[in-house]
Amino acid sequence: MYVNLSKKFITHNLLIYLDKSSFGRPLKVPLWKIVRAIIYRLKTGCQWRELPLQSLFGKKIIRWQSVYYHFNKWSKDGSWKRIWIAVLKARKYTLDMSSVQLDGSHTPAKRGGEAVGYQGRKKCKTTNALFLTDKQGIPLAMSNSMSGNHHDVFDIKNNFQKMLDDLQLSEIPTVGLFINADAGFDAQDFRNSCSLNDIIPNVDFNKRNSKNVDYEHSKDDLLYKERFCVERTNAWLDAFKAILTRFETRTDTWMALHFLAFALILIKKTF
Repeated sequence: MYVNLSKKFITHNLLIYLDKSSFGRPLKVPLWKIVRAIIYRLKTGCQWRELPLQSLFGKKIIRWQSVYYHFNKWSKDGSWKRIWIAVLKARKYTLDMSSVQLDGSHTPAKRGGEAVGYQGRKKCKTTNALFLTDKQGIPLAMSNSMSGNHHDVFDIKNNFQKMLDDLQLSEIPTVGLFINADAGFDAQDFRNSCSLNDIIPNVDFNKRNSKNVDYEHSKDDLLYKERFCVERTNAWLDAFKAILTRFETRTDTWMALHFLAFALILIKKTF
């Protein structure tokens, strides 16, 4: 469904937020077709050099390097994140913020690169990132990339604050939010970060912390059931094959693919 997006859809929802300045020779094809080719690669996970250029561009065929050049340029200048922030801001009225869900995800990294480390459970090198979603499973924010040998609460103060800052850029209030998280987030640093931002954490208890249980903390089991909508988010993201397995060696390009996927999910689910 995503690989056949129309000119109107791409122009009105994505292209308006991208840097359209040209460098070097004039393009032989319109920019919206370049964006569609990038979405094709995001959805199918094919190599850049394997893009079906004739199907995507018709008679005016360009080189695959030109498509990658624009994707790389927009990754470096933060255009993909600006798209995501703008789309989230424009469609925030469609979100269900009665509770939000926090979860971590390890992605196998086949070519190594930045923020890559061995993860014993996956038995391979991975990159870890935290994701925040609304009650429907719509992605809201993504943390910085972390090496796979780090657990979910590694540098949680900075990662969590970065996610909240992104929500504020979209003018989404965070004070008073109920946040569900699994036992991996049962750490005092995470609870302190929530407290500093007037957020109410609903975290499952970690049995490994049983010797130091703080009985002031309680879990609402009924509210916690809503956390499992984040599994729906994982399924939506897994449909984008370019981020199901990481082949990008730089974190900015890998995260850029996520921001584009977030924007497409939100637009299509609320279209």
